[in-house]
Amino acid sequence: MRQEFSFPSADGRHDIHAVRWSPEGEVRGVVQIVHGVSEHMERYSRAAEFLNGRGFLVCGGDHLGHGRTARPGEYGFFAARNGWELVVRDVRRLRELEGARCPDAPYVMLGHSMGSFLTRSYLIRWPGTLDGAVLSGTGQEPAPVVAAGKWTAGLLSALRGPGYVSPLIYRMSLGAYNRKFRPSRTPVDWLSRDGEEVDRNLADPLCRFQPTVSMFRDIMTGLQFIARREHLARMDPGTPVYLFSGDQDPVGSMGEGVRRVEGMFRRAGCRDVTVRLYPGGRHEMLNEINRQEVMEDLARWLEDRVGN
Repeated sequence: MRQEFSFPSADGRHDIHAVRWSPEGEVRGVVQIVHGVSEHMERYSRAAEFLNGRGFLVCGGDHLGHGRTARPGEYGFFAARNGWELVVRDVRRLRELEGARCPDAPYVMLGHSMGSFLTRSYLIRWPGTLDGAVLSGTGQEPAPVVAAGKWTAGLLSALRGPGYVSPLIYRMSLGAYNRKFRPSRTPVDWLSRDGEEVDRNLADPLCRFQPTVSMFRDIMTGLQFIARREHLARMDPGTPVYLFSGDQDPVGSMGEGVRRVEGMFRRAGCRDVTVRLYPGGRHEMLNEINRQEVMEDLARWLEDRVGN
């Protein structure tokens, strides 16, 4: 059963649009999906329905500046200040709300791409409040690259305003991901080898916006936060973590960035870290040509770690 609902954002100005997919019968566990940049929760309906079939309730909200949370003219914009903090707090609020609805069910957070960075922020901020974490399409650029990106985006935000959309910043970041796949059919071939899924993304009006310079600055702020050793040390070492990505995902530096994140978790003392890199897979493994295999692997990990 699919239900839409909303809750107040931490920014005090917006209501977060959220969706809940409930299984028939007893709830085996809750999976909160934290979506990525320039997308929205409805893109996860297929994965949610699959997990419903395994007894898991699935929920998630459209972030500030995304989906049905954003108002006209706000797409790609978190906030003028403290955007990352506000979005992380919204993720936390949904965890509180859905956890209260299913207090006896194990609770797992699944973050994709930017959502994986938000999930990693959550693990640091509220250790011990999840029964598992799944990171899809994650990565970690070297610190100097992140610092340079933050400085550039911050400068443009100061000069042109936080709502400015910079072609330069886009070419340096998201726009660069397609280079690996030249000659390319579309600007977003890097998302998936499945042409129909790529075309569906291009046709979705809630996916075809570019982030503002302030959102890029906020994401770089988040990447710095989740990379600091003293922050990683705050995580609960007993929380199981599952990382899955395609080994041709540019966000994860073709697997190298995923392994870098794995190393960060292991050095922080996390005792249960599983990594799955799918050969040939690109950024959106839940929309890849082998997505059934990916979803089966995800369900198996969930059942092994939190299934009851």
